[in-house]
Amino acid sequence: MPYLFGGLVLLNAITLGYHLFLKQPLTTQTLKAAQEEMTQPLTFTNGAEYLPPIIGTRD
Repeated sequence: MPYLFGGLVLLNAITLGYHLFLKQPLTTQTLKAAQEEMTQPLTFTNGAEYLPPIIGTRD
């Protein structure tokens, strides 16, 4: 029984090492869409002109 447990622990360690270090991650559609969105320029709207004046000032 200890050999079976040790074998399973070793198999688990080998599998974990493979998935963490050797296997390259696949790019999914969500990742591709996010990367494309990041490379496109963002539109900027200056919202400061729509703010009300600070309380206590006279404009």
